[in-house]
Amino acid sequence: MTHWYEGPLAAFDTETTGVDVEEDRIVSASLVVQDAAGGRMRVTRWLVNPGVPVPVGATEIHGLTDDHLQRNGRWPAPVVEEIARALAEQWAAGRPLVVMNAPFDLTLLDRELKRHRASSLAGYLGNTPLCVLDPRVLDKHLDRYRKGRRTLTDLCALYEVVLDGAHDAAADAAASLELVRAVGRRFSSRLERLSPAELHALQAVWHAAQARGLQAWFAKSGTPEAVDPSWPLRPELPAAA
Repeated sequence: MTHWYEGPLAAFDTETTGVDVEEDRIVSASLVVQDAAGGRMRVTRWLVNPGVPVPVGATEIHGLTDDHLQRNGRWPAPVVEEIARALAEQWAAGRPLVVMNAPFDLTLLDRELKRHRASSLAGYLGNTPLCVLDPRVLDKHLDRYRKGRRTLTDLCALYEVVLDGAHDAAADAAASLELVRAVGRRFSSRLERLSPAELHALQAVWHAAQARGLQAWFAKSGTPEAVDPSWPLRPELPAAA
């Protein structure tokens, strides 16, 4: 029997103008699809002219400048719709979607759909349920007492996954996909009996517990920072009165 971590997977990643999911914009995105472990990866890339200036700090991370995006990027409205339809197709086909730190990328996409299409990610899914695998949540639950950072770069080094060209959306998506396969193999005794749908439900619980633990740590250290327990998508903020 082929376990889920050896079977069909897709992965999604974005590069952005910053880290605020409510205000920042997508500048590039990629969807990577692989039908089986070791198989050829089919890569779709999107480059976006966000219509707002790209901060220098963001450019230093992903290398995408205002000039390059204005000359080569497409307008956001058609792009975010294409992305939403492409992700919905993966879920409709029963293919789990790997997203590293899913609440960031999926929430940002949802807000871009609201901004440019007066819609939402849920609006493109219909009755198709989400099925997301987040390597950060999985690793943090399965190896919870290990110290150290859990960025994509750190996890790839730990699980011996090749990451060529970090902070390129396609490279990060491909590495995230291979990372989930590596996590599945390392913890096969705990994961192989679970379906991706069951894992999706469990990750929501695990992430909420992880958020509570981080919130308690912030409170203890005197850091006034809120940690959202929602996964894989953050709810919309209430409209101002």
